[in-house]
Amino acid sequence: MSMPVNTDESAAGTGEEPPDTGAAAAGPEERHRLTATQGLAALSLDAMASVAYGPEAIVLVLAAAGAHGLGFTLPVTLAIAALLAVLVASYRQVIAAFPDGGGSYAVAKRHLGRRTSLITAASLVLDYVLNVAVSVTAGVAALTSAFPSLYGDRTWLCLGVLALVTGVNLRGIAESAKAFVVPTAVFVGSILVLIVVGLFRTAPVSTEAAAGHASALGGNATAVGALLLLKAFAAGCSALTGVEAVANAVPSFRAPRARRAQRTEVALGALLGVMLIGLSVLIGRFHLQPVEGVTVLAQLADASLGHNWAFYVVQFATVVLLALAANTSFGGLPVLMSLLARDNYLPHVFALKADRQVHRHGVLALAAVSALLLVLSGGDVNTLVPLFSIGVFVGFTICQVGMVRHWRQERSVGWRGKALLNGFGALLTGVSAVVVTATKFAEGAWLIVLALPLLVAAFEAVHRAYATIGERLELGRVPEPPRRCHSVVVVPVSSLSRLTSKALTAAVSLGDEVVAVTVAQPDAEGRRAAESLGRDWELWNPGVELVELPAPSRALGRPIVTYVRELSDRHPDTRVTVLIPEVEPAHLWQRLLQNQRGAVVAHAVRRDTDAVICRLRFRIAAQTG
Repeated sequence: MSMPVNTDESAAGTGEEPPDTGAAAAGPEERHRLTATQGLAALSLDAMASVAYGPEAIVLVLAAAGAHGLGFTLPVTLAIAALLAVLVASYRQVIAAFPDGGGSYAVAKRHLGRRTSLITAASLVLDYVLNVAVSVTAGVAALTSAFPSLYGDRTWLCLGVLALVTGVNLRGIAESAKAFVVPTAVFVGSILVLIVVGLFRTAPVSTEAAAGHASALGGNATAVGALLLLKAFAAGCSALTGVEAVANAVPSFRAPRARRAQRTEVALGALLGVMLIGLSVLIGRFHLQPVEGVTVLAQLADASLGHNWAFYVVQFATVVLLALAANTSFGGLPVLMSLLARDNYLPHVFALKADRQVHRHGVLALAAVSALLLVLSGGDVNTLVPLFSIGVFVGFTICQVGMVRHWRQERSVGWRGKALLNGFGALLTGVSAVVVTATKFAEGAWLIVLALPLLVAAFEAVHRAYATIGERLELGRVPEPPRRCHSVVVVPVSSLSRLTSKALTAAVSLGDEVVAVTVAQPDAEGRRAAESLGRDWELWNPGVELVELPAPSRALGRPIVTYVRELSDRHPDTRVTVLIPEVEPAHLWQRLLQNQRGAVVAHAVRRDTDAVICRLRFRIAAQTG
């Protein structure tokens, strides 16, 4: 049984794309959503930053075959670019077909069944969390490479960067996009300039960056076989992580949402493809070889721009964007979590939105888990990299297979060609997923293989719990009409004060019968206090009976719980309400001065009875003058 989320903002839309009238874009909610340009900055940082390590991953694998193997860098990159084109075309169609967001999860849910959709969701959740940890540690690693004295503080630096990105995202996805537009533009601009300038050079203008560093070429060069090329292809496909983020976060765009998201997806694919191919062409043109301690991108910047201020601009922009690439997860995962919550696979709190269209609980949960990973890994990127990108390939493959079934069911114009394209993409990403998992299994990928079914089992457990709650609440059925029953209001008191008067006034307004109770402690001081309260009560004579409850074990909540149970047993048709009066000082720090009797009583009554709990807050205004 489905248990709907009871908020307007938490539920995704109906799937219908609203017309772009201009009024929607000017509305108070719409201005906190993304334009196409802002979407590129907020949701593509992961993919953009991958040009810093994607080509290098290819080169490092091919280096096992020596200089001859490096000659295959461009063909492997072209194959990855072709897969990128397939993925962009596919996710563009996913955006149109699933404007409520969810990407691979939404496709699998509709076309491949519930269990497959949960596997997809679990893989994306793992990938998004790991993306945050890998991006932050990679950015900090680049920083500590430039400033070795900071190496010992890398964990704190990682947590600081994570706190920065989290804080920006808590202000809204549009705010995070505005904050990251400039770093994204500087990075993309510097890479494009590097490529254009390098294409006009016939030889490296400088090799100072790699001077004195040992070559990483294989000493005993192996033959370039299909397995080596597959490994290089799978390693380079790490540059494709983040391509799915736009499709997951369609509801975050301004109307018309699907159209803006599609433009963002195409722009992302075009920029990423140009940068990957351009850098690979320069690797072949300059005959670069991987060296220990210097990135391939740094060598390319050195060879193309020279060892000058432009070189350091590229390096600094790379450091910043690697660190901020975690923002892709903050844009995509909270939306995915809200869809899972709407479908009862995660707690409903993740479907709630705060001001500025922020899925605050999803953002905070992602930050907390990522912080835990950073602490456990000690801020070491090499500990996390073997776990990275497996989940996204699983999601890619399932999405492509789901879109094949989508075209077969829809049979629109040209459906065979589209299905063939998606089928080919599923084959490529499926092979990549198998190769990446196999090659990195011993290095830690087994943790992902183990975590996937555990996360799916957790989703199922949450869903069963909501189904049970739905059955007990008889959701979806017409309930019996409400009826009035006799009500008794129990008011715990410990002394006479204005607070006591306010509590009794509220109680006689709520119930047919009101009883004040006080807990008498067993020691002499407790007995004297109870007797004094009794005398004062008789003198005050509020018209409400005061019942003294003995407390043999000095417990405060247990005597009240026992009394409420006795009332319920004697009068089964009576509704018992426990009204707990509490003082709320004007200043937050003053609340620490109050005893926590109300919290203790409320916890005991909630845990052990079915009584209604009403906590009456008496506000004390701040003194002026």
